[in-house]
Amino acid sequence: MKKSIYEKKMENQKFKAVYDKVSAELKIGEQIAQIRHKAKMSQSELAKKVCTSRTAIARYESGNYSGYNVSTLFRIAKALHKKLKISYV
Repeated sequence: MKKSIYEKKMENQKFKAVYDKVSAELKIGEQIAQIRHKAKMSQSELAKKVCTSRTAIARYESGNYSGYNVSTLFRIAKALHKKLKISYV
């Protein structure tokens, strides 16, 4: 069976490392935004509960952010009535 472009690229360890990092960052931001939307909460409302700025929440949700802080992620989870789960796979 012929390998896809994705499969070929993932054989390159440098490419895979960058892909995995970016993918994880996108997932974190997407999850925060999805949960916030389900809670019918604005970025400003979430920011107030987390004791941060609306722009900080926007950065966290953007997918272009790599400076995630675990204590802030815990506060976001608490404000959204969720538990934060961090795991290695």
